[in-house]
Amino acid sequence: MTLALTDPIAEPEALAAAPRPDHLLVAEMVRPSSRVLDVGCGDGALLRLLAERRGVDGRGIELSQSGVNASVAHGLSVVQGDADTDLMHYPDDAFDYVILSQTLQATRRPKQVVEDLLRIGHRAIVSFPNFGHWRTRLQFFAEGRMPTNANLPDPWYETPNIHLCTIRDFVDLVELLGARMERAVALDALGRPVRVNAPWWFWNLFGVQAVFLLSRD
Repeated sequence: MTLALTDPIAEPEALAAAPRPDHLLVAEMVRPSSRVLDVGCGDGALLRLLAERRGVDGRGIELSQSGVNASVAHGLSVVQGDADTDLMHYPDDAFDYVILSQTLQATRRPKQVVEDLLRIGHRAIVSFPNFGHWRTRLQFFAEGRMPTNANLPDPWYETPNIHLCTIRDFVDLVELLGARMERAVALDALGRPVRVNAPWWFWNLFGVQAVFLLSRD
C-alpha cells in the first residue's frame, strides 16, 4: 500500500490504520462476494477489510464485550460468543469461509474448533503465531523464561494463550483431521512471505506466524 504525502501530524494515524500483513493475506484467499464467518473477530478490523476489498457478506463471533461493541459501532454484524462452545450450534456448510485469525492458541479445544471450522465452512482460514520461530526458541533456552515478543506480547501470567503450537504442529493436526491444505504461507517478522518452496523445518524456524487455507477432503 502506498500512502500519499500528507501533513506530518496526520501520518502516524494513517500508518496505524494500515491493514496488518496477515489480514491482507487472508483477504487474498477469500473470493469476492463470499459468505464469511470470522471467529474471534476482535474489533472487526478483518471483517471491515473483507467488506471493503472483497465485498463479502460477513458475520463475526467475539468473546469480549469490548470487541463486540467496537465491531457493532462500525456497522458489523457481530455477536458475543465462544469458539469452544458456540460453533457446534452452526449448521454444516453455512458459510463459504470460516476464519480463525490469531485465535487458535487461545481456544481450549483447538482440534475440535478446527473440525467445526471445516464443518461450518466450505473452506477454513486459520492463522496463528509460530512458537517454533528461532527467536522464540533462543529466548526460551537462553533465558529460561517464557518468550515474549510482538506476536506473543503478554507475560505468562496474563496471556490468553493456552495452546501454543508450531507450524509443524499445525501441519500434523491438519493431516490428522484429513483436511486439504489448499494454500499455506509463513510470514517473517516484517510480514513478508517466507520462501514458498522451503521445507517445513525452514518455515518452522523462520516464520513468525502462518496462514493456512484449508478444505475438507
